[in-house]
Amino acid sequence: MSTWHEDGRVTRRQLVATCVRGDEGTTLGAPAVGLWRRAPAPGARVQGGMSIGELEVLGVLHELVAPDDCEGVVMPAAGAHLGERAVAYGDVLLELGALELGAAAAAARGGERAVDSGALVFRAPLSGRFYARSGPDKPAFVSVGDVIEHGHTLALLEVMKTFNRLTYGGPGMPARAKVIAVLVKDEDDVEAGAAILELAPV
Repeated sequence: MSTWHEDGRVTRRQLVATCVRGDEGTTLGAPAVGLWRRAPAPGARVQGGMSIGELEVLGVLHELVAPDDCEGVVMPAAGAHLGERAVAYGDVLLELGALELGAAAAAARGGERAVDSGALVFRAPLSGRFYARSGPDKPAFVSVGDVIEHGHTLALLEVMKTFNRLTYGGPGMPARAKVIAVLVKDEDDVEAGAAILELAPV
């Protein structure tokens, strides 16, 4: 069945990304021309049948999923776009590393501390200024030891004078997780893909 959205778009059946294996690793590609959004962040685990975002084709939203025979960890890529991006058929969407490289991928950006292989990392979807609380006299949105669920507010990210609420969730993230460490300080400037929280599944 189709789901109609208030803006007139409609979500229909899934599209399966292309998978190409080569000497330098595995890549997932666009199965059609369209606008791709909601990409998984570097360090996220991808397995067959898992959502890797949405592909809008002629105004119709399709859930984009990884093919059954492809799995790995999303690797950081130069010039990678974590927001909306126009793609052509076959364009590379994601580069995947072996699952055992998850810990290395999670710490691949300079200045980030390494995380345990069993930990998860929540990353900034955009570049901006990180705010751990809604005001100087307000409590932090999350603290070490907190257990969070999908939709839980984690922080605010100021992008071009606009405050964006960061909420927990996304491809490769468990329904519930425990905050192991907060990796950036309040009012730090962060780059897209920078690690914000170290997490562990609950």
